[in-house]
Amino acid sequence: MSGRDLARQALAAARAKAEARGVEPGVRKRTAGASGQNPRRRRWSGPGADPRDPQPIGRVMSRLATDRGWSQRLTDGQVFGQWAKLVGEEVAEHAQPVSLKDGELTVRATSTAWATQLRLLQGQLLTKIAVAVGHGVVKRMRIHGPTAPSWRKGARHVSGRGPRDTYG
Repeated sequence: MSGRDLARQALAAARAKAEARGVEPGVRKRTAGASGQNPRRRRWSGPGADPRDPQPIGRVMSRLATDRGWSQRLTDGQVFGQWAKLVGEEVAEHAQPVSLKDGELTVRATSTAWATQLRLLQGQLLTKIAVAVGHGVVKRMRIHGPTAPSWRKGARHVSGRGPRDTYG
């Protein structure tokens, strides 16, 4: 038997089965109207709440962040994005957050005096950050002063004070 003969046999069997059920061959039964949709399915939401109703963008974005696992990173980003608001304008002028890892916020101060001042204010700053962003986001702070320039250049290094040892 060729493929053509097999197809004819399958079509004849399907027609015989349709006749046994009482369906006329070649006539399609339409129950859903002209559009072809199920009449029991509504295409619009009713007066009650429905998941298809428009949602506020904040709620949609919050759900998206939670579903994708971005919540922790977004919370961490708020510390950097709202730094001036969290700690105050004067402190923000002289200190910038560098990194936030495992609840430890590293802050770089513009001078050693400001680094000392920030160490004294550390408890108050942690409280302000916890109130604004959430408890447990920043658990401790590591405050650094400005770094001195590195005189080490290249792959090889000679021990000693570097170029400053020839100054007298």
